[in-house]
This record gives sequence, structure tokens and C-alpha cells, in this order.
Amino acid sequence: MEQNERIRIGITQGDTNGIGYEIILKTFAEPTMLELCTPVVYGNPRIATYHRKGLNLTTNFAAIQTADDVQPDRLNMVVVDDAEVKIELGSPSGEAGQQALKSLERALADYKEGKIDVLVTAPINKYTIQSDTFRFPGHTEYIQNHVGEGNEALMILMNERIRVALVTTHLPISQVAQAVTADRVMTKLRILNLALKRDFALSAPRIAVLSLNPHAGENGLLGSEEQDVLSPVMEQAISEGISAFGPYAADGFFGTRAYEHFDAVLAMYHDQGLAPFKALAMDDGVNYTAGLPIVRTSPDHGTAYDIAGKGVADENSFRQALFTAVDIWRNRQFYDEAHGNPLPKLYHDRREDERRPPRRTE
Repeated sequence: MEQNERIRIGITQGDTNGIGYEIILKTFAEPTMLELCTPVVYGNPRIATYHRKGLNLTTNFAAIQTADDVQPDRLNMVVVDDAEVKIELGSPSGEAGQQALKSLERALADYKEGKIDVLVTAPINKYTIQSDTFRFPGHTEYIQNHVGEGNEALMILMNERIRVALVTTHLPISQVAQAVTADRVMTKLRILNLALKRDFALSAPRIAVLSLNPHAGENGLLGSEEQDVLSPVMEQAISEGISAFGPYAADGFFGTRAYEHFDAVLAMYHDQGLAPFKALAMDDGVNYTAGLPIVRTSPDHGTAYDIAGKGVADENSFRQALFTAVDIWRNRQFYDEAHGNPLPKLYHDRREDERRPPRRTE
């Protein structure tokens, strides 16, 4: 695919009782969005029409049976199911969960076949989507399992002002300490460092690492993980050329806005990083799954059952997820081209030199 061509963005419908269709339809009500990309929603046209009518939206979409029929300059919808489904706005249901799963499965199948370039996922209910084929804590783990090609994923929440990555994600707090091992933290640091370079075009990224315990353990008084795990990891990271700093106590780090001096923050567990992030960036935050071959983003919020069907959902986070997916995809193209094997090009240039006629000399 040429870099000046429009990127084909696969979009899953998410939980059909939530605000997924509202934010999708509101986003593509703006015609200029079709100049950015070719959107391919994987969904149920009956459900989409129900939401559109109920919300008094006029966004048009074209139902197609396969992504082979995708056309630019329109909102395409690959029909993954056209059955009539009971819609219970604002309530979790097994039907809504299975609609979300069918959408995700079809989108990933098309990604494997090269029919879409990147993926943007609308919010799901992590409980109702569970089935014999989905036994994962969330999108991130499922996508890693199906298209990760053996690579490990890293969850990054971000906007223009801050990026927060997580060592552990959807894990009970009682299991966090034992999961924060030197190997795990080091692996996440490597993934984050490469993502900052390859996906965000930062040549010399600076990473802040948060402590696990309050007050960074107070020299072992409040926990020894900082001394036994994190400090040795920091030394190893620096020896590998990764500019990692810390560990910092999370409360003071965010309270003093120290994150403004770094390109990313590595938090030890979910709420340590995401509670302050969402306080700072809820309206335009994006969830990015780094470390995998696929570029996948999503809005940083959930199904928002409390406002589903009321027409008040803010689509900005979803729109930013689209922009981010496009930017990362393009950054990867430039990075991979710049860091590709130079030998074939060098060999080609020398052969060209040999074929050129000798210069005339006076």
C-alpha cells in the first residue's frame, strides 16, 4: 500500500447496548473524516439503523458482504450478522456481548488476510462477551492471542500531553505484587522504548518508572520491591541504552506534574496509572495496544450504559483513536523504511554506478 493512499480502518461495533454506534455515527457524520481514511465497520446493519433512528442521526453507511467490496469516500459496513437482535439500551446482555464478539472475530480475520490496515475497537462489556472462544480479561489479551504472532502486548493510554503504559493490566490487586517481576518490568520497558521510537517517532525517548509501594517503599520500610526488583531493572535498562528514570512514588509524581518531563510513564498496575490518566485526559484519551504487529486503538472509556441512547455521548475519544491509528501506521512505515536492511539499496546503487558511462574529462 502506498503511503499516500487512504488507510483502511477496521472498526468493531462493540457492545450494542452501549454507546458504540453513537460515537461511530457521530464521528462519520463529519464528511472530512472520509478524507482521512476508508472506514470499515464490522457490524449488524439492523442494529446500526436502530441507533441512528433513535438518535436522530443522518449518517449514511453502505452495507457490504465482504471487505473486498469496500469503497473510499463512504462509511462501509461489513455485515457480520443481519439478524434481529433485542436491543436493551443501557443494560448488559448476552446478545449484545455476542454481537461484539462476532464483529471482533470478523475484523481480525480480515486483518490477517490484509483487507484492513489497522483496527479501532468500540467498547465492550468484558463479562457479556465471554464465551467458549473468548476467555480473556479484555480486548488486549484476546488480540495478542489471535494476531500477536508471539509478541507481547503493552497497554498504553495516551493523549497529546501524556502516555501511561502498564506492567500489569486486568489483574486483581491481590496478585499484582507477585506479578511485578524483574523480567516482566524489563520486557515492558523494552516494548515501550521501541514503541516510542517506532510508533511515535521519538529518537531519544525518556521513560519514568513508578514505584510499586507508597513513597517508593521508604528504603524498605513500606516494601522491598523498589530495592530488589525495580532498581536493578533500571540499571539494566540504562545499560541497554534505554533512558529510564525512577522509581518514583506515584502520588507525588502526578501531583507535581512531573510527567510533563517525560515521553511516557510506566505504571506497575492498572489503577495506579489509569486513575490519574483519566482524571487528566478522559475527554480525548486513547487506548493503544503497543508491541504487536497490528495497530489497534480504542477510546479510553467503556460502554457508558448510563448514557446509552440519550444522544449525549462525546465522540472525541473515538475520533482521537482514529487519528492515532493513522499516525502510528504512518510512523511505522517511515521507521521501518529508515531502519531496513541497507545492503540491497547499497548493492543496487553500486550496480547503477557501474552501468553509468564514464564521466568526460576535459
